[in-house]
Amino acid sequence: MTPMADTTGHPTASGAPSGNGDNSGSDINADGNTAPRKASWRHIGPGIVVAATGVGAGDLVATLIAGSNFGYTLLWAAVLGCLVKISLAEAAGRWHLATGRTLFDGWASLGRWTTWFFLVYVVVWGFVYGAAAMSSSALPLQALFPDVMDLEWWAIACGLVGLVFVWFNRYAVFEKVMTVLVGVMFAVTVYLAVRVTPNLPDALAGLLPVLPDEKDSVLNTLGLIGGVGGTITLAAYGYWVNAKGWTGPGWMKVMRLDNRVAYATTGVFVVAMLFVGAELLHSANVAIASGDKGLVQLGDILEAEYGSATATFFLIGFFATSFTSLIGVWHGVSLMFADFVARHRGQDRATGEEVASGARERSWPFRAYLLWLTFPPMVLLFQGQPFRLVILYGVLGAAFLPFLALTLVWLLNSPRTPAAWRNGRLSNGMLVAAALLFLVLCVKQVWDQPWSEFF
Repeated sequence: MTPMADTTGHPTASGAPSGNGDNSGSDINADGNTAPRKASWRHIGPGIVVAATGVGAGDLVATLIAGSNFGYTLLWAAVLGCLVKISLAEAAGRWHLATGRTLFDGWASLGRWTTWFFLVYVVVWGFVYGAAAMSSSALPLQALFPDVMDLEWWAIACGLVGLVFVWFNRYAVFEKVMTVLVGVMFAVTVYLAVRVTPNLPDALAGLLPVLPDEKDSVLNTLGLIGGVGGTITLAAYGYWVNAKGWTGPGWMKVMRLDNRVAYATTGVFVVAMLFVGAELLHSANVAIASGDKGLVQLGDILEAEYGSATATFFLIGFFATSFTSLIGVWHGVSLMFADFVARHRGQDRATGEEVASGARERSWPFRAYLLWLTFPPMVLLFQGQPFRLVILYGVLGAAFLPFLALTLVWLLNSPRTPAAWRNGRLSNGMLVAAALLFLVLCVKQVWDQPWSEFF
C-alpha cells in the first residue's frame, strides 16, 4: 500500500482491500464498510453543514467591521483563520474515522474533568445561545415584514420551526436543506462583493501579513483570525461525518476533501464581506454596530446606495446565514449531547457506527437538548439576558476552542489513535498554533469581563 502525502503533513493510507461486485469504485474497510477509492465531489456534505453552521451573522459583522476599519489590510488574517479552522475540523474528523470512537468518548478517556467542562458548557452556553440564534434569525424577517409581528414573536417562530425540522428529519434531509441555504448565502455574498466593485490590487496587497498601525492591532488581528467559522460546531464536524455514514479510515481522503471545501466556502463568505466593508463602509467612513443589528444597518445602507431590490436580496441572505447556524447547532450539538448521555449511561465506548445508524437522532437525550435550546431561552427574549449568565457564557465560549485544540493534540499523539493516523509535524504545528491563539483570546475575554460587578 503506497502512502500519499496530505496537507496535514501526515501520510494517508489509500484504503483497504478492494471490494467485489458492484463496488468497483469502492474499497471495503476492515470493519466491513464500503468507502470510495477516490475522493469525489459527489460525496461532499458534512463540510457544507459545518461551513453553514459556523458562519453566523456575528461572524459576518465582525468581518464587515474589520473591512470598514482597516480596508483590505487584514484580508490575510481572514484567510489564515480559515486555515486554522481547517486543521481543527480535520483533526476532529480524523479522530472519528481512525479510531471508530466519537470525540466525546476520546475526551472521557482523558479524565472526568472533560465531562464536567462539557456538561457545564452545553447547559449554560446552550441556554444563552438559543436566545441569540432565534433573535438573529428574526431580525431579517422583521426587516422584510415590519408590520407582521414583533421581533420576539419572529424569534419564537424561528425557534419552533428549527425544533420541528430537526426533530422530524434525519441527517440526510438536514444536509440537503443546509446545502440549499448555503447556496443562497453564497449567491448573496458573492453578488454583494461584485456589486461594490472591489479594488483587486489593494485586495491582493491585503494578503501580505501586515498589522494596522493602531492601538490593540495585534489583539484585533488575532480576534479576526480566531473568529472565522465556528466554535463547538468544529467538534460537531466528526459527528456529522459519522451521520453521513462515513465510519472507517477508508473515508479519510473524502473527509479531507470535504473539510477543505467547507473552509474554502467559509473563506468566500468572509472575503466577500470584507470587500463590502472595505469598499462600502471604509471608503465612505461609515460605521455600523457590532452584533447582528449591524447587518440590519447594512441593509439600510445598501438600500440607499443600490436600491430596495439589493437590500431585499441581502436580507434574504442574512436570514439564510442566521437560520443555518440555528438549525446546525440544534442538530449538531444535540447529537453531541446525546453521545455524552449514552457514554455515561453505562456504555464503555461510544462509536461512530451508532451515530451513523441514526440511533442518536432518535434518542430522548437528543430531543431533550433540542427542547433545552428552544423553550427555556424564550424567557430571555422578553426579559433580557441575565448579567451573570452572560459573563459565564462569554467565558465558557472563549474557553471551548483552547479546550478543543489542546485535547485534539493530546488524543492524536497518543496510543488512543492508531499509529498510521497520528499527527504529523504540520498537523501538530497547526493545532499547537491554534491552541496558543485561542488561549490568548480566552485570557483576553476573561480579563475583559466586568468581574467586579459579578460578585
